[in-house]
Amino acid sequence: MSNNSEPSTQSAPVPHGSDQLRVGRLTKAHGLKGAIKVELYTDAPERRFVPGAVFTLQVPTSSPWHGKTLELIELKWYNLQPVAFFKNVSDRSAAEGLIKAILWIDHDLAAASDEEDAWYDHQLVGLAVMRDGIRVGTVSQVDHLPSQDLIHVATDAGEVLVPFVKAIVPTVDIAAGTLIVTPPDGLFEELPEDDAESAPDVVDVEPEVEPGPASTD
Repeated sequence: MSNNSEPSTQSAPVPHGSDQLRVGRLTKAHGLKGAIKVELYTDAPERRFVPGAVFTLQVPTSSPWHGKTLELIELKWYNLQPVAFFKNVSDRSAAEGLIKAILWIDHDLAAASDEEDAWYDHQLVGLAVMRDGIRVGTVSQVDHLPSQDLIHVATDAGEVLVPFVKAIVPTVDIAAGTLIVTPPDGLFEELPEDDAESAPDVVDVEPEVEPGPASTD
């Protein structure tokens, strides 16, 4: 499931504004000429990753790439893995300095997404979070981390962080203003203590048997 941005390191804050979409993450240097493998966060790379496309970078503030952009030269596929070539990234050392960078592009948020299971952050924030037909909270924020996206849910008991994956968030209904969750036990509530831990110990005792007459066989 993807959410967005392209429709959420302890790294720098997401650099996007109201017109930015997250479309990928750089994962590993490929070869010696600056190519970098890309984890795509879009179902339409042929539209997002075109020669000349300019990406805003989400990187740690300590990175020399902080505040800079990347211009795509070409996106190629090697063994079904997308590999990108960028302007001014000409060797493996430069490529390795960009590993884990998240790529954002300019986009008109007024335009509806034509990708399956993809939403913009502004569409998710404010949705009622439903569990078993009962409202348990409201989406207040979306975080985009290298490993996965997290939804912040404001509840009466405080904030709950929910991994934005299909197994836990199976349904998002923008039109209805709802997001359905099927969380594991303990995510939204305190688990009760195990009754077995507080139960008294039970010791099996063999019943006493009255001795019978000795065998005469």
